[in-house]
Amino acid sequence: MRLARPRPNGFTGVVQESARQGIPMADTRTFNVVILGVGFLFIFTAFTTCGNVEQTVVKSLGNDTFAGSGYHSLGIIYGVFSFANLLAPTVVTVLGPKMSMFLSGLLYSAYIAVFIVPSTWSFYFTSVLIGVGAAMLWTAQGHFLVENSEASTINRNTGMFWALLQCSMLFGNLYIYFDWNGRTEISDGSRKNIFLSLLVTSILGTLTFLVLRRSHHEEEMLSEEEGRTLLSTRTMYKHRASSAMQDARSEFKTTLKLLKTKTILLLSPCMAYSGLELSFYSGVYGTCIGATAQFGEAAKGLIGISGIVVGIGEIVGGGFFGLLCKNNRFRRTSVVFLAMVVHFVAFYLIFLNIPDDAPVVFQTNTQKTPYLTPSVSIALLCSFLLGLGDSCFNTQLYSVLGCVYAEHSTPAFAIFKFIQSVFAAVAFFYSGYVLLMWQLLLMIILGFTGTLCFFVVERMQNFSVDLQEY
Repeated sequence: MRLARPRPNGFTGVVQESARQGIPMADTRTFNVVILGVGFLFIFTAFTTCGNVEQTVVKSLGNDTFAGSGYHSLGIIYGVFSFANLLAPTVVTVLGPKMSMFLSGLLYSAYIAVFIVPSTWSFYFTSVLIGVGAAMLWTAQGHFLVENSEASTINRNTGMFWALLQCSMLFGNLYIYFDWNGRTEISDGSRKNIFLSLLVTSILGTLTFLVLRRSHHEEEMLSEEEGRTLLSTRTMYKHRASSAMQDARSEFKTTLKLLKTKTILLLSPCMAYSGLELSFYSGVYGTCIGATAQFGEAAKGLIGISGIVVGIGEIVGGGFFGLLCKNNRFRRTSVVFLAMVVHFVAFYLIFLNIPDDAPVVFQTNTQKTPYLTPSVSIALLCSFLLGLGDSCFNTQLYSVLGCVYAEHSTPAFAIFKFIQSVFAAVAFFYSGYVLLMWQLLLMIILGFTGTLCFFVVERMQNFSVDLQEY
């Protein structure tokens, strides 16, 4: 979605308003970024924890009327999310980023609330809703972050937001560990307490968005609309919707053209791999640990610890390689190569340490015996490596796309999220039926192919070739 360039009159109005309230404009922007990060921290503390444990929770339900699958639910979420991204920019333009994020937060909260009194129809229905909400939430987040940043502050603001977001993997999973440690079964009372806590956390994050102050672009639009005294509210929103549809059509055409460029085609395997490994570390691996019979009573509690360690890996990788490394080609290829090696080591250790039937068992724990005696230390080391490798891949994909498509960043990132989400959805659907060995092998093949293609992109001498083709 194209963002209107602020005009002098609107900008002056924001400065005057900020001065009138005694709030420096720069402080208002920083306040917005911090509050945005806190809102996402609360919402994704709830949702990330939910995604990490939901298949285990579904397996524990002693309810003959419930026939849902956590894998299928997550697959629906990512599938709907990938296609809803096409319409989300238009909705966000009409409603504004603040209201879009608030409504999306309500949809996230509704999904979490389903686990308190689960039923199959509401489980899958809210999966569809949260897919739509996720598209609106992330589109509005990008819009709002850009509106509250300048060229000199965008890296700082992105880093602040990212750091707060990644902390969401720590707190909810820590609660899971303390509550589930030593349990072999998840009782109805325990499930309700956990998801009531997660629901309250999600609602708090949603309400946080109401504290956000207007960005410059919204102030400018509001100032212009207030000046049209004869313009009704209905006409005003029709005008916004018409403008948003024109922008959406333009962005869609640009996206289709970018899909034909050499860089996007070459990066597609890497984007697809990021979707497969996203589904694996965020939903499948924790379930595998919880189903490993050799871990005994500690198995369920280890799901929470595994989620925490994945989060630590994400924070270490993203913080070091995303914020400290400069954007040059040598470092990008080095980081991606490191990510491939780290993930392949993790996959090999998982293959040796976790039973092959861990992803597919439903009512019981694993029946097969792995090559090694399952070790908690090795399992948690693999969690760290999965998070570390994921952050390396994603930071470098964002970096190369931002470099190559600086003039068309919005459709380029939309393509990335679309491909990633489609493959994550596919992976969640097959994860409950395919043995662990074959899932790991598929990720190895696609990861190796994606890394080679990334190297080819980095070795292209002139990054402007794609823009000239476009």
